[in-house]
Amino acid sequence: MNRLVSIQNLLEDLKEKLREDQISENLTVRTNHSKDESYLPPKLPEAVIFPESTEEVSKIVTLADYHDVPIIPFGLGSSTEGHIIPIEPSITIDFSQMNKILEIREKDFLVKVQPGVTRLQLNKELKKHGLFFPVDPGADATLGGMAATNASGTLSVRYGVMRDQVRDMEVVLPNATVIHTGNLAVKSSSGYHLNGLFVGSEGTLGCITEITLKVSGIPEKIMAARASFNSLDEAVDSVTAIIQAGIPIARVELVDEHSIRQVNKFNEMSYEEKPTLFMEFHGNEAALEQDVAFAKEIVQDYHCLDFQFEKDTANRNKLWEIRHNIVPAYYSGHPGLRLMTTDVCVPISELAGAIKHARKTVDGIGFPAGIVGHVGDGNFHVLIMLDTDNADEVQKAEKLNEQIVEYALERGGTCTGEHGVGFGKQKYQEKEHGNALQVMQQVKSVLDPKGLFNPYKVLNLKEKAGV
Repeated sequence: MNRLVSIQNLLEDLKEKLREDQISENLTVRTNHSKDESYLPPKLPEAVIFPESTEEVSKIVTLADYHDVPIIPFGLGSSTEGHIIPIEPSITIDFSQMNKILEIREKDFLVKVQPGVTRLQLNKELKKHGLFFPVDPGADATLGGMAATNASGTLSVRYGVMRDQVRDMEVVLPNATVIHTGNLAVKSSSGYHLNGLFVGSEGTLGCITEITLKVSGIPEKIMAARASFNSLDEAVDSVTAIIQAGIPIARVELVDEHSIRQVNKFNEMSYEEKPTLFMEFHGNEAALEQDVAFAKEIVQDYHCLDFQFEKDTANRNKLWEIRHNIVPAYYSGHPGLRLMTTDVCVPISELAGAIKHARKTVDGIGFPAGIVGHVGDGNFHVLIMLDTDNADEVQKAEKLNEQIVEYALERGGTCTGEHGVGFGKQKYQEKEHGNALQVMQQVKSVLDPKGLFNPYKVLNLKEKAGV
């Protein structure tokens, strides 16, 4: 049967199970679900469905399976590798109406949420209990989307990435079975590690309908610091030295001189246009004074030009607002252009060389571009501004991305440290994973034999689906 006919039949059946306002074929709604934050071309889903419970998600999946209609789970669309862009006629399941914080277990340092809860929404509620959720990817993404892509961010060097926070998930499988992937215990040696399988699966193995997350106590004291250097090498090498010294740094972000220039224009600031580290330290006041003093000594060994630290909350927040405003700053400085961002992660010992290679590669092509990154864990991004209507520019930018990825893979790194694969990074999967890719394909085929869950993302199984 024609796929479009199947979708219309599905929608007719769904109207018997859901309210009218939970099903939308409106062009504006579909357009808002046709793209993410990437440079990749948008494509409309045929309809958008808004469930309010796990039971409703299961009903949607049951009918989609019956009519052989592909499903794309959707959080807020803040991803960057085409995760939520349809490849073929599909429906999108938008989880924005499943946005309740279900339980806060402060004594266990756990919280249970629905997938549509956003990061800032959660932290606003947790603050009442002296707690916070540490994964901060910059955008106010949904926790379901963050789990689906194994999101990371500025605090990962201290607190870990999304996979480290997930204790349990409720997942609706492609056959509509509802499972739990873990439990509430701090550790378990029972069975396969299903949390690790579903976190980062990008909606290809199931729909996440509930997440139990580990949370942390708000630190007694927080200090932020900014250090500028003459070269990227000196900045990166100082980070390695700080980590090797055992200083429990919570955040350490690199912003190169090109990005500082954009930030100065956008925020009307006057930071020196040099490679700059933004750092943050968490702990009690006495220990922090020692940590900051020790870090200052270390960066001075690497010819730090200026070291400033902030104790005041407002000034500290302003410092991190500047870091999070880098993408808007690039868009403001280059109107009409789109952003391509690379996302490699390498062993710490290879980081300085990888960044130097990336800068040389970018300079050789001549695009407006900057380098930023969570350098404490070896993850950095090249922000490339390009005209996506210019096929030659797109080809050059993709080639540049490929060169940066190849360098990382050759040194034991990964093509994506936190943004995920989507279909933007598919072509690197075989080189990175080798024979393990076949195991992933087998898992996908067992759990989703029809290939209906976010098809052709992460793994390209188009030929197996007969499309």
